[in-house]
Parts: sequence; structure tokens; C-alpha cells
Amino acid sequence: MKIDLQLVQDILYHDGQLVWDKATLQGIADCYSFLSRFSSDKVIYGINTGFGPMAQWRVEDSHLRDLQYNIIRSHATGMGEPLSDFFVRATMLARVGVFAQCKSGIHPELVTLLTEFINRGIYPFIPKHGSVGASGDLVQLAHIALCLIGEGKVHYKGEWRETKSVLDECGLKPVTIHIREGLSCTNGTSVMTGISAVNLLNAEHLLHWATVAAVWMNEIAGSYDDLMAAPLNEARRQKGQVYIAQQMRAMSKGSQRLQKRENVLYNHQSSAVSHQPIESNGVFKDKVQAYYSLRCTPQILGPIADTLAYSRLVIEEELNAASDNPIVDPDTQNVYHGGNFHGDYISLEADKMKIALVRLAMISERQLNYLCHDRINGILPPFLNMGTLGLNYGIQACQFTATSTTAECQTLAMPNYVHSIPNNNDNQDIVSMGTNSSELCAQVIDNCYQVMSVLYLALAQAVDCLGIAEQLASATQAQYRAIRAITPTIVDDTPFYEDLANIEKYLRQL
Repeated sequence: MKIDLQLVQDILYHDGQLVWDKATLQGIADCYSFLSRFSSDKVIYGINTGFGPMAQWRVEDSHLRDLQYNIIRSHATGMGEPLSDFFVRATMLARVGVFAQCKSGIHPELVTLLTEFINRGIYPFIPKHGSVGASGDLVQLAHIALCLIGEGKVHYKGEWRETKSVLDECGLKPVTIHIREGLSCTNGTSVMTGISAVNLLNAEHLLHWATVAAVWMNEIAGSYDDLMAAPLNEARRQKGQVYIAQQMRAMSKGSQRLQKRENVLYNHQSSAVSHQPIESNGVFKDKVQAYYSLRCTPQILGPIADTLAYSRLVIEEELNAASDNPIVDPDTQNVYHGGNFHGDYISLEADKMKIALVRLAMISERQLNYLCHDRINGILPPFLNMGTLGLNYGIQACQFTATSTTAECQTLAMPNYVHSIPNNNDNQDIVSMGTNSSELCAQVIDNCYQVMSVLYLALAQAVDCLGIAEQLASATQAQYRAIRAITPTIVDDTPFYEDLANIEKYLRQL
């Protein structure tokens, strides 16, 4: 059984259902049976020992069930606002991916109940703060485990309720502790992985919108189209740049706004955009090369594409990884102790995604500035103001919002991967802070959608200022019409916050 990002998207955004295959369920049962036999006369961490620095203490057989309940209850110590239902459901899917490896030694009833939570929309309360990402997401996963044993609270049908009452209403029974269900539930990278899976889906979506905006911007500016030419970009040899240029060429098909350099500057032909390429005094009327935020979009968005492509590989591997400890391996008839719960892989990718998306916010904000700044673009009224200059203000204040939000992104860009505070009696002497990284990346993504919303409002307004809607490529014209279906052309001053929120809602649709 494989948990891939397409399945995550289907279940989170399209009400898909999680269905187990018989072979995987049998593998979980076989692993449980092996551990039952193997652990009867051996010392195994977390089964008959304490946890963490307390592992030096042997736990008596009469207290083994209590040991598993204790790890759940004692670690349900998170604080702060609850994670969104999206993040919680993605986290549970990531936990399913761990158990599906058949190396956790859990009883099959655990995955059965976890699947019911996912499919029925039962969301355990998981506070935002608590994980250092070292022994995995111990604190936050303990909040899921608490609900699986019938305690704590869940978000169900829009209400916070006691878990037991929801289980009773749904005809479900809490999980029974058999051997190591408590530790298996709490140990691993599932929270940071679940959040990062959602982040990646949104990041890829934002990159698509940024690529559309890049074409749209250059159409408005009447740029020369060789900025996206295959020979130019393939000469750089970078896959992401080549990909973005290829996407831009496809999106720009049919555009009447992009100019051919070979026609205008090489062969001195007129174009639909500019009929006088050279002034009588020898100064070019139009810019020979556009500003970097327009001309260098393949080179700027390309590294973002490469970063997200690699992050996709890492996150999908982690969604299907045995990230708890110890690893129970029926194939070799052994139980291995190590640190698969350590979150460095996800922490580093979350930081890389975050930094890449800060860059995406920055280029979006610079493109917005180009549209608002009449002395830079030379073809549009100040702040795209179609009213009376001085009396009306166009989208002047919208730019404030985009600029301040971009500035916040730049502050959030500091990576958490390089931060480590030893804790747990120095047992956890180097930690990943992976969940913090994932949550901060999510904040940057929210900010990016807001900046992109202002840019899309401005792009549609710029088209109206120039009266060029019918000259756009079909791809950008479709987005112009989508924005205009949300908000009309701006002439008189009006509050923008609802229109911007509706544009953001449109851009967020996956």
C-alpha cells in the first residue's frame, strides 16, 4: 500500500476514502504476531523498558500495558491553537504510511480505527506547539493517540467534542493496548510530514500561478518573447529553468502582445505593440530588455521548480517510511534500535520550500511594483488608477498589504534546520525542529497566496487600463476573465478586502 501525494490530495480536497489492501493488512498482522513471540523473553526498548533517558529502568511485566498508556497521557502536553483539519488529516495519512510498512509491531485494530478517523472526518485536537522533531513528533502525535484510546477531544462535524461521545455515536471502540501501540502511535515524523505534504501541494500550485503571472506581466509590458526561448534557456542547462520557460511558451500561445525581437529590432518591422522602435534622436522608444522581474522569470522561478521537485521526492518517501523506533522486521527475525524518527529530512526540505516560496513572494511583489509605478512601466497610470488622479487612489493601498506581507515572509525565511536545543536530559542532544519548520513554511504559503491575490487583482486592472483583454493569450485571458468574475474593473475608490479574500479563495482551489 502506497501513500502518495495524489492520494493525499484526493482525500484532503476531494473527499476521497482510504482503502487498505489485504496484503498490507496481513503484513501488519504478521509483524504483530512475530513481535508477540520475539519479545516474550528479551529486553526491547519501549516494550519492557522506560522511554528516553528512562530506558535504563526495566518495567515489570505486570505494568507493561500501563507503560503504553503512560507514554500517551504523559506526552499529551501540546499548547497553542489547534492544527487545521487539513493538517490533522494529512498527519493521520502520514501515520498510516508508517504502519503500512509492516515494521511497527502493532495490532491491526489500531490501523482500522485510524482509518475510521480519516474516512469519517474525526480530527483529534493537536496543538501547534510541542515538537522538537527529534524522537519524531512525540507530543503532537500523543494527542492523536489520546483520541485513539478514547480520551481527549476531537473536531467532528464542525464542533469540538469529547472523543468518547463521538466514538459512541459512530459505533467505534477505542484501541486496546497489546504490546507497543502507545509508543508506535507517538514515535515518528508524521506531523511534520503531513504538514509538509499539504505545503508541497500548495507550493506547486503557487508556482503555477507565478508562471501564469510571468507570462501575463510580459504581455502587459509588450516584452520581447525571447526571454522564454528554448535555445536561450536550454543553454543554461538547469532543468527547472528549462521547465518554466517551456511552460511559459505553452501559456503564451496566441498572444498578440509579445513581440518578436527578430522582427522589430533585427528586421525593423512594426508590431502590434510598438510601431516606432527607434526615435529620431537615436534613443530607443521601448526598452531593449525588460526589468529583471519580467525578463528573468525562468531563471528565478526555475530554482523554485527544482526545489519543489526534490521536496516532492523526499516527502513521498517519508510518507511511506517506517519512522518509529525500534523497527520490527519479521523478514530478518530481529528488532532494530536506531533513530528513524529523527526529522532532519523533512526539516531541511521544509526550510528549502520556505526559502523558495519567500523568493516567489518577492518576485510577485516586484512585479506588482512594476504595474503600480508609472515611471517604471511608462504605459500605465499611477497605481493603475482609472479614476481621477489625486481624488482617487487606485490600488495604492493594496500594494502596502503585499509589501508588508512579503517583508514578513523575509523575516520567516530563517531556517530552523540549523537550530537545535538539547533537551530530554541531553538524550535528544541534537534535534531537527522539523515541525516548527513545516509550520513556518505553511505561514509563508498563506502569505504567498495573499501577495499573489494582490498581484492578480493588479494584472486584471492593468489589462483594463490598456484595453488589451482580447490580445492576451488564451491561458492568461482565461485568468483575466476569472478575476473579473470575482471583482469588476476599479474606477471609484472602494474597500478591497472582500475582493482580495475572494481572489485568494479562487487561487487556493486545488
